[in-house]
Amino acid sequence: MRDFLRGSLAILPPRPHTAGVQIQYIGFNVAATSRIYNFRVADKEGATRDFSVKILLASFRNSLLKFQDGPELCHGRLKQALESETAETPVKPSLNIELRDTEDFLRRRYPRKRRG
Repeated sequence: MRDFLRGSLAILPPRPHTAGVQIQYIGFNVAATSRIYNFRVADKEGATRDFSVKILLASFRNSLLKFQDGPELCHGRLKQALESETAETPVKPSLNIELRDTEDFLRRRYPRKRRG
């Protein structure tokens, strides 16, 4: 497994539930069938938690998804999970990108041009 270090992603304005929370992109690992994107989340008090978000390599081959889209897609998925987190249902440290996540991302990122 090879490790790659990339920079931090821009942090979007947080929603009230995630106000004061910072999500930092750490880098990614390449596995046989996936890319695993790693993030560190710091809360208002400075406590940190590490998360990983996995995308199957087939997602890049079977769609318009590009490797450079991986960090943004995974950041969004993690942010979404953190926004719905409660004390009773904390976010698991490992998340997966599902087909629906990829389709939603591609619709937002690369909207179809209307013919007119």
